[in-house]
Amino acid sequence: MTQQVKRAFKYRFYPTGEQAAELSRTFGCVRLVYNKALEERTRAWYGEQRRISYVQSSAALTEWKKTEDLAFLAEVSSVPLQQALRHLQTAFGNFFAKQARYPRFKSRKRSRASAEYTRSAFKWRGGKLTLAKMAQPLDIRWSRPLPTGAEPTTVTVSRDSAGRWFISILVEETIVPAPATDAVVGLDAGITSLVTLSTGEKITNPRHERRDRARLAHSQRELSRKAKGSSNREKARRKVARVHARIADRRRDFLHKLSTRLVRENQTVVIEDRTVRNLLKNGKLARAISDVAWTNLRTMLEYKCAWYGRELVVVDRWFPSSKLCGNCGTVREKLPLNVREWTCDCGTVHDRDMNAARNILAAGLAVSACGGGVRPQRESSRTGRSSVKQETQRATAGVPLR
Repeated sequence: MTQQVKRAFKYRFYPTGEQAAELSRTFGCVRLVYNKALEERTRAWYGEQRRISYVQSSAALTEWKKTEDLAFLAEVSSVPLQQALRHLQTAFGNFFAKQARYPRFKSRKRSRASAEYTRSAFKWRGGKLTLAKMAQPLDIRWSRPLPTGAEPTTVTVSRDSAGRWFISILVEETIVPAPATDAVVGLDAGITSLVTLSTGEKITNPRHERRDRARLAHSQRELSRKAKGSSNREKARRKVARVHARIADRRRDFLHKLSTRLVRENQTVVIEDRTVRNLLKNGKLARAISDVAWTNLRTMLEYKCAWYGRELVVVDRWFPSSKLCGNCGTVREKLPLNVREWTCDCGTVHDRDMNAARNILAAGLAVSACGGGVRPQRESSRTGRSSVKQETQRATAGVPLR
């Protein structure tokens, strides 16, 4: 069945001098309103144990515009300012629901400059987009067309650290599910190979950051030599940002192509749950783990599977996929990372990544069929003895217990 989904299409655009100045003012006002509202809500909560709602923040914004110090807030479109308050309300809602940390102040240097416009603050006519307070439409480079008949509901204008301007257009699109297939695949994420498939294929890690590491280091050395606050330092900072943007763009493009291919070719995709935040604490592997971007790949697989009628199964992070013999069900006690091939007591020789991918697939199919989680039992707090084999052996379909 087809489904209506909200989908954002991101394009690069080139503003005129007047448009760039107007947007820069809007970015500054959005940041100021967000930070000031956050400051007021923080003071009210910690000082008086009182919560401030969005309605109260919106009323305060109206009063701020009447003061002499903040009268300039009335010179920009009011919609992005109201949206900033709505975003702050959402952030507090997530915090009180224990789904996120306490909202943080937006920094001029570290935060992405952006402003959100709803339908009342822009005009969409003949394929041209004109924002409020602007006389001319934006010069957008349409790298791909919008869906036929799509009408933008929200647009978000942003400027990255490299000085590039982007616009994200949110539309409602009708998604047609992909044709059904019997193919299933298990994925084992790694560093040497970005992912190893249960089919036997290994996707080589492009190592985007390593390819540009020399250029990045050279740009960073030049930046360190420039005097703080000088225009030359700003130029050098832009060069560093452009190298980072080049790395991020190529990584994102590769992950999009890989995730789309996996979703199109397979009805069920099984992956392993990983706490990347904890893995990044490994000082020797943190740089390589950041470069492979496992979290981004999982996010792409999640929403693409939901769009195209595929099933994504996530196996518990404690499932010993690498140490489990896919032939006899034996679980090795230790398997160091430098061991890429090992031989089980039953005589089976395993490629570490290939064995893990096949075990992940088997465990995922067991989850899909039985509806239960796959996780090994921990050692008993009273006996101190481990019972790892029990659940891991049952997770592998057709494997006899020993």
